[in-house]
Amino acid sequence: MIKINQYEADESNIWNDFLKNSKNGIFLFHRNYMEYHSDRFADHSLMFYNNHKLVGIMPAHSKDGILYSHNGLTFGGLIYNHKMRLLTMLELFKELISYLQDHGFKKIYYKTIPYIYHDYPSDEDLYALKLNNFELVRRDVSSAICLNEKIPFSRSRKKNIQKSLNEGIEIKQSQLFRDFMLIAEKNTQNKYNTNPTHNGEEIELLARNFPENIKLFVAQENGEILSGAIMYESENVAHAQYISSTGEGLQKRAPDLILDFLINNYYKDKKYFDFGISTENNGNFLNTGLIDFKERFGARAVVHDFYELNIP
Repeated sequence: MIKINQYEADESNIWNDFLKNSKNGIFLFHRNYMEYHSDRFADHSLMFYNNHKLVGIMPAHSKDGILYSHNGLTFGGLIYNHKMRLLTMLELFKELISYLQDHGFKKIYYKTIPYIYHDYPSDEDLYALKLNNFELVRRDVSSAICLNEKIPFSRSRKKNIQKSLNEGIEIKQSQLFRDFMLIAEKNTQNKYNTNPTHNGEEIELLARNFPENIKLFVAQENGEILSGAIMYESENVAHAQYISSTGEGLQKRAPDLILDFLINNYYKDKKYFDFGISTENNGNFLNTGLIDFKERFGARAVVHDFYELNIP
């Protein structure tokens, strides 16, 4: 018998302990990470029990009669452990739809977790989505490198790296999150007339709370940041959350040098290096220049899928 409870703030330890032992969860779903933007979302996260045992959690928020999983996170959906079996998942989705009906929701918007973040096969929810007539409404394209079977860098990337090495640029880990985010903010405003998801203060706070998961690497010359990359580390994946450079950094190919260091040295023992998405406008526009940049490092496509169901 599946029972669904809305998450309460005093259950954070239960939530986080379950997350730690899940097969498809990462630190983004830790309550200390999610709470940094709690003022922007009306949290409606769910906890799923089977015969009084916690079998799943789902980061979520509600707005205008819709349950979202969760717009403050890159991806989300159900998180569960190795004990989850397919028939249990099917029962869980049946109860989820009943829960949404009982609580007056008109729709659910469900983000899946890309397979590269799974510690063990975890596609039970994908089958349940199909059987319950969820509609695929968005597909973003990310680019990832399988680090134990890397495709060689393109000739142009190798040439850029060599030129950058000749400049004598230093690559190092840094705590100058705010300084780097000023560069990222300027570039994002110039290119897209918007701001990054995080500001410098927020990313500094998150890095302080998750020092093993959030790290900044910079290319410096005479103490000046030319380029940088903020990395989000999970068990299997090193994800480039932000990559940005000054004009001089681009001229000196500093991003190529940082990425070469991260891919071939610092993260060589991870399973995947994830560059993030190259799509805009809800997945309908592909930034061809951006994805070409990533594919020249040997990255190839991984999709982020989004589903909807109108609640009868």
